[in-house]
Amino acid sequence: MSVVLGIDPGLASTGFGVISQEGSTIRCLDYGVFTTASDQSVGARLDHIQREVEALLQRFSPDSAGIEGLYFTKNITSAIPVAQARGVILLTLYRAGIHAREYTPQQIKQAVVGTGQADKEQVMQMVRVILGHPTVPRPDHAADALAAAVTRLHDGMDRLTGGR
Repeated sequence: MSVVLGIDPGLASTGFGVISQEGSTIRCLDYGVFTTASDQSVGARLDHIQREVEALLQRFSPDSAGIEGLYFTKNITSAIPVAQARGVILLTLYRAGIHAREYTPQQIKQAVVGTGQADKEQVMQMVRVILGHPTVPRPDHAADALAAAVTRLHDGMDRLTGGR
């Protein structure tokens, strides 16, 4: 059985999703969002994110992880807190020996829906179908994390490189 952790990073809200594959069956083990309070220092918020990711690693012992890469259009200042959260998450995964791959939103949409131009609702519906989940996973940060996990699970690069 293969277990994959997906992460949709953010300083205020980080989505996570954990899936497993046994044979051709893919199922959802858990998903959700952990949040940090805006009145806390950045250091305290990053510490909280790091502890939450460590708890997920201890609980599920994933083999690998997929993380949504940094994406911004106009406002670089809003990208900085996301980049800080991503850095803490990637370091936590690295220290735990978990091989993480980063994917752009377009790569995730392509892997899950079949087109990089899919909208959020299409991604959420396809995640539900792929995982055989009875309802659409919400909130959207959790669904995005599950989509990142599905993308990581189907990433053929590992078979070529021999990595985890």
